Amino acid sequence: VTRELKVGITEGGILHTDAEPAFNLDTKFRMVKETGVYDYFDKTPPANQANEYRSCSEKYELPILAGGWFYTLGRDESLLEDNLRLGASLGSHVHNTQIMMDHADGRLVTNDEVAEAYLRAYEVGEKVGCIPAFEVHVNMWSEDFRRITEVANLVESKGAPYHMTLDHSHVIFKIDNPREQEVFNIRESIESGDLILDPFIDGNVCNKWIERGLVTHCHARASIPNNPRNKWAHHASLDSFASSLHPKDTMGRGIQYPFIRPKAGEWHSEWNEEKLEPWKEVIRLLLTFHASREDSPLQSISTEFIPNPDYGGGAKYSIFEHSVACAQWIRETWSGITSPL
Repeated sequence: VTRELKVGITEGGILHTDAEPAFNLDTKFRMVKETGVYDYFDKTPPANQANEYRSCSEKYELPILAGGWFYTLGRDESLLEDNLRLGASLGSHVHNTQIMMDHADGRLVTNDEVAEAYLRAYEVGEKVGCIPAFEVHVNMWSEDFRRITEVANLVESKGAPYHMTLDHSHVIFKIDNPREQEVFNIRESIESGDLILDPFIDGNVCNKWIERGLVTHCHARASIPNNPRNKWAHHASLDSFASSLHPKDTMGRGIQYPFIRPKAGEWHSEWNEEKLEPWKEVIRLLLTFHASREDSPLQSISTEFIPNPDYGGGAKYSIFEHSVACAQWIRETWSGITSPL
């Protein structure tokens, strides 16, 4: 089966370090185009900036095939629908959708509420041609990985397909990470064997999502088991956390690992390429599934190395350079799977 795979980059990854002034939009599009490794730009802009994005996209012949935003249920449902329409108008096929773990009224959202929000958004997205893909992500309902299958079951029971964005950096960094396994108390399911995070073990949670055909979109940002915390970046205060269950410490959680060897002084911790293997294995599993199955829903993978505190804030290495290296590796891996020697 000859399959297509588009590789893009989220706008947040088009910078070298967060200590430097941001590039203007035209420069960002030009930089991405000149790499020769990217098929598209990933962004849902504010509505009042859409024309600027559209004109840059046309100028550099770099489509905006994907975008995304985050939403609080009980407040942002209409914003999600507006962004699906906006995405469609820009040519996006998918809208990466982050649903915060807390409802607008302060309690945790329920599976029923997430499923209901998905069904409403999917109805709009299917109509306009830009579907929502609900992301696995910290600070979101899906940080409890066990809930994803439960919500998918609810959605499918209503006759709709469930589409998700796989950002497995959020899964990989919790391997061998007791502090992070306390969130939603996933440790008990890990210890019982009901939840397997290690992608080299049969029945692991990422491959379950992949083989069920849930993964429509992917965010590629490398992390490693028990990823070093980001001591070079802190949240402004305990009050600034995105969710009620965020570990109570302002230091960055550490959900990003350099993809290539940083130069001396560019990163705060030791770097070992072998430690990237679990993260890379999930990409291999995803690409192998996509190459071999006509019913694979996967359409796009966006690199998403970013400078936020929980990720690469304060890093001295070029986030853009690492993004490009990751995109090149994805392309080489895809080539090896689809055109083996």
